[in-house]
Amino acid sequence: MRPTRLVDRRADRAWTQNAVRLIEADGRRSADTHLLRVALPAWSRWTEPGPTGPGGAGRDGEGAREVGVDLYVKDESTHPTGSLKHRLARSLFLYALCNGWVVEGTPVIEASSGSTAVSEAYFAELIGVPFIAVMTRSTSPAKTALIERHGGRCHFVDHPGEVYAEALRLEAELGGHFIDQFTMAERATDWRGNNNIAESIFAQLAEEEHPIPTWIVVGAGTGGTSATLGRYVRYRRHDTWLAVVDPENSVFLPAYESADGTLTAETGSRIEGIGRPRVEPSFISQVIDRMIGVPDEASVATARRVSDLLGRRVGGSTGTNMWGAFSLVAEMVAARTPGSIVTLLCDSGDRYATTYFDDDWLASQSFALGPAETVLDEFLATGRWTA
Repeated sequence: MRPTRLVDRRADRAWTQNAVRLIEADGRRSADTHLLRVALPAWSRWTEPGPTGPGGAGRDGEGAREVGVDLYVKDESTHPTGSLKHRLARSLFLYALCNGWVVEGTPVIEASSGSTAVSEAYFAELIGVPFIAVMTRSTSPAKTALIERHGGRCHFVDHPGEVYAEALRLEAELGGHFIDQFTMAERATDWRGNNNIAESIFAQLAEEEHPIPTWIVVGAGTGGTSATLGRYVRYRRHDTWLAVVDPENSVFLPAYESADGTLTAETGSRIEGIGRPRVEPSFISQVIDRMIGVPDEASVATARRVSDLLGRRVGGSTGTNMWGAFSLVAEMVAARTPGSIVTLLCDSGDRYATTYFDDDWLASQSFALGPAETVLDEFLATGRWTA
């Protein structure tokens, strides 16, 4: 009789358990991000008459009250790595570890335009594995510096469409793991709850005048955040609509409109972190109630204006979110529909000092912010949306 073969890999489990412990401990040390109320002008409030009894106005008609529309931003820039992608990176690493795809010494590879890679470099450093970010050469120097600060290595390609194939090539060459945010984002996050961003938003709104928001507005990069939010509001049976904003040169909106998931684009988005040249596997269009296309000039102009309103710089993707949120505020005010709207402050505008906040860079991109600034001026003065 042949001898019994035995392959025992139990030794790997101790390292994995410690890696999971390190990530979970890091999460417990990090407080939840703030939900900030944006001060809207007086036009966002109005008076509604009290109830009218069967006898008409009188005592039953008394009790008029002031109502209005409230706007909130979930400030994801306060995560340890400074962006919304910190949540995604934590989920991706836990998912890879618990599936056995990352063990001691496994090089982790990602295809990223910046912020996800910054956060993933942080977690790779935390558990002690190598990290390589495959990205286009146009990624902001501030982001590449943050990746390298956490011990990651930046591997550049010339065209946005090349990042996936290059990440897979490196995975095979190095015996590593392509963590693949664009495929894994919607499945790595527990959309039912377990401290995800949706659960956090609703918990923080619990004592507000309108605890169930009428709209939540987000952009799509991987599509993981919109998938989490859309699934969560359906699972909890909340009367909340999900709007996804999309910048120029992204195929998410055309794909949503045409129901064609095979669409691709030749050029990449100029709004870092959102917009893709292909429909990513994590983009679940069926959970989205409305999509809003946002011109790049509008994203940048709004990022600058919101930075002034909040007293600190916000990034271009936050500008995209806020342009969509402002349009919905105006819609609700015009219809005299009281309620609340929530959107995301994705990252700090300090990362874009040499791009969106640099007039010379804007000129090099042929950006003309004037028309968008006129729309914003009108909105902030009157509540009307003229875009």
